[in-house]
Amino acid sequence: MRVGPVQWLRSLVFVALVYVAMAILGIVFFLPALLSRAWAFRACHTFCRWVRWSARWMVGLRTEVRGRVPAGEVMIAAKHQSFLDIILIFGAVPRGKFIMKRELMWAPFIGQYALRLGCVPVDRGKRGAAIQKMLADVAADRDKAGQLIIYPQGTRVAPGAYLPYKAGTGALYAELGQACVPVATNVGLFWPRTGIWRKPGLAVVEFLDPIAPGLGKAAFLERLEQEIETASDALMAEAGFPQQKDKTVA
Repeated sequence: MRVGPVQWLRSLVFVALVYVAMAILGIVFFLPALLSRAWAFRACHTFCRWVRWSARWMVGLRTEVRGRVPAGEVMIAAKHQSFLDIILIFGAVPRGKFIMKRELMWAPFIGQYALRLGCVPVDRGKRGAAIQKMLADVAADRDKAGQLIIYPQGTRVAPGAYLPYKAGTGALYAELGQACVPVATNVGLFWPRTGIWRKPGLAVVEFLDPIAPGLGKAAFLERLEQEIETASDALMAEAGFPQQKDKTVA
């Protein structure tokens, strides 16, 4: 899709306002969020609603959440294409908490609120040690009820690119003994992982049917990847951007 200079300027203003809104809401809700985890969720859900509303009228980007949104104690494994899928998934579930890279804990507002929500920071470069630390941290925070959200590929992946699903997701599925809800998306077509442009259209995240507990790790990862990638490809094709995966490109 070709994007002209006017759309680029609108996108620039929108991106700037997203961070302004994050700072304002972070400050306004800071003390209540310190006193109550519920207020931390209220602050973050307010931000998610604001982004969806402003994206629609500022850059023509409509958003939609499909499927049955989980409300109980489940693990959510999602396709990750840009910041927008974080906003849509978190905004949809009542008590979301992310497995997130440790560097984000030092980001203004994001880090402080993430800890309050019960997010679990991980060191992505330490492989086996990182998985064991993640499992220990998740177990330590089991009293913080909510939906644990993980990105199985470990980072944002552009539409059409390929990145393998990581073993940590399988280990977490086995450790928790909970159902896993896969989530597909096409948001990267409209809100790229880098850059300013925000393109008009309909960005979707779709909650798929849960995968029951009890599968072996390898079988689970194979099924998870197949379901998420198939559904994500279908959403991108629906948006008019059919993609051919290049398994040599991450």
